[in-house]
Amino acid sequence: MSETGVRPSYRTQLLTADTWPDFAALVEANNGVWGGCWCMGFHPEGLSRDSAERNRDAKHALVRVGSVHQVLVYDGADCVGWCQFGTPSELPNVLNRRTYEKDVVELPAWRIGCIFTGKGHREAGVSRAAVCAALEEIGRRGGGVVEAYPEQVEGRGPQRGSYLHTGPETLFADLGFERDRKIAKWRWVMRRGVDPSR
Repeated sequence: MSETGVRPSYRTQLLTADTWPDFAALVEANNGVWGGCWCMGFHPEGLSRDSAERNRDAKHALVRVGSVHQVLVYDGADCVGWCQFGTPSELPNVLNRRTYEKDVVELPAWRIGCIFTGKGHREAGVSRAAVCAALEEIGRRGGGVVEAYPEQVEGRGPQRGSYLHTGPETLFADLGFERDRKIAKWRWVMRRGVDPSR
């Protein structure tokens, strides 16, 4: 493991038209991800609840025009997970949005949306690798305040991975995020600053 707790063999790439087949292969191997969302829930178009194909086509269209920010994690040649990030205008559909909007003082520069790890690779540092790479990319794009919306895991019973599609709070706390406010029984807004880098 490296200092960040990421397995050295992992590498990351951004989701682009060139890496779309790798992303699509991972989604398809995992039943469309949470029933066919194709990681569309945070995007302005939102999630089509009745058509995985519609979600796939919408995601592919966004990737083709370059309006998606998403880090893919690879173990060898295989894409095994990702972390989605973007500006509030790119990812406006925050979970628990009504509660979130009651107490907004200032929008962040960036949001971290969905985090996903494929079957057979969970609890092996994939999410950490994805979030670390997303934070590095945010630094390259000017940095600023970053928000995440993870699930609290301490004080709860065993959780299935499907409940953690915005990540566990402990991961973000390890990476320097601090609680800002609670927006659901087990969900927090967490924030940290990221310095600009070259």
